[in-house]
Amino acid sequence: MSRTGSLPEVSVIGLGYIGLPTAAIIARSGCRVLGVDVSQKVVDTINRGEIHIEEVDLDGLVQGVVSRGLLSASTQVQSADVFVIAVPTPFGPDHEPDISYVLAAGKAVAPVLKQGDVVILESTSPVGTTEALRDMIAEARPDLKCPGRTSETPDISIAYCPERVLPGHILKELIENDRSIGGITPRCARKALAFYKLFVRGTCVVTDSRSAEMTKLVENAYRDVNIAFANELSIVADRMGLDVWEVIRLANRHPRVNILTPGPGVGGHCIAVDPWFIVHGAPEETPLIRTARGVNDGKMHHVVARADALVAAHPNAKVACLGLAFKANIDDFRESPARFVASRLARKFGERIHIVEPHAAELPIEFTDTGATLIDIDTALEDCQVLIVLVDHDLFRVVPLAERASKVVYDTRGIWPDQPVVSGNAPDLRLAS
Repeated sequence: MSRTGSLPEVSVIGLGYIGLPTAAIIARSGCRVLGVDVSQKVVDTINRGEIHIEEVDLDGLVQGVVSRGLLSASTQVQSADVFVIAVPTPFGPDHEPDISYVLAAGKAVAPVLKQGDVVILESTSPVGTTEALRDMIAEARPDLKCPGRTSETPDISIAYCPERVLPGHILKELIENDRSIGGITPRCARKALAFYKLFVRGTCVVTDSRSAEMTKLVENAYRDVNIAFANELSIVADRMGLDVWEVIRLANRHPRVNILTPGPGVGGHCIAVDPWFIVHGAPEETPLIRTARGVNDGKMHHVVARADALVAAHPNAKVACLGLAFKANIDDFRESPARFVASRLARKFGERIHIVEPHAAELPIEFTDTGATLIDIDTALEDCQVLIVLVDHDLFRVVPLAERASKVVYDTRGIWPDQPVVSGNAPDLRLAS
């Protein structure tokens, strides 16, 4: 794959929650990797052998590959044999996909491309994005024969291979999970396959780029729909005065039922975003996916309303919101329902609201001038009379009953089944006797 026949030189564009772990894993396989990011601060941090995100075992891995000279970082794209693009793909105000970061990355890569290079897009993207990336490269480099646009052997290969990893387990899953590799052409897919086999132990399945793009969207839309059922069930249980956790526990004893765990909504860059890419591509054919998105977004407002009523009912109480991350044991706050709920309570109740988030050194910008403060769990248990559980961090799970028995609790995650306070799934939140 490389000019010398040895391991390829690799450039990873985007050093965020996926790009940096990916670059480090590739470097550990023996490839020399240049990570590229627009942030000089991120670049400087990595070149010191340090990390700017939190992920299990990532700090030691980055330190090791940087010290061995296998990983370095820059703000400038340089020549390589394989280019892996791992940049954000957000959506706009009307949930329309924004692939501008992908195209900008392709524009940065285009000038240094040479015959034999492989360009792989990993960013979760709407169907057709890989082809749009190809077209942009073809326009920028008319001297290169691009796949799908020439009857001759193309000079470069372009493919799509989405990640499918769980935060907190990224390093393990980058290696062990199966990968869907979609090429613009079968030849492109084979070139990308040869690269991924250098560090992936899971099964690598080749397909076309559009099918691979849709596969990633379908995976996350499937999860979103199933979470929506659990969240809707929790709202029904509220109305009927039922313990949703007990209902789900009993229903899941059926051999073909596996209801997921409800929460305050759905967050993260994937599940809260990707279903909209399918809806945008086929708006008339996706009523179920659209409805599920509405249910999960609506659950956040439901939790805000119930938390608001609880705080208002205890006007002299200090309140601790436990968690801001979108899921347990990570420092990723993107699209987080916990962040949404806590910030709205802070705006209304000000200095009565205290935030416990062990993965944050400071509160996000929307808490500025609200009066809310960041405290630790011990302070919350000592000083706060109301606890609102928004994230199921392990640090919160292990709080013993003796330290919370006298608290008013709204547990949106079901982490304290022994709590003598009526939880947030019943309509009459009250103090324990």
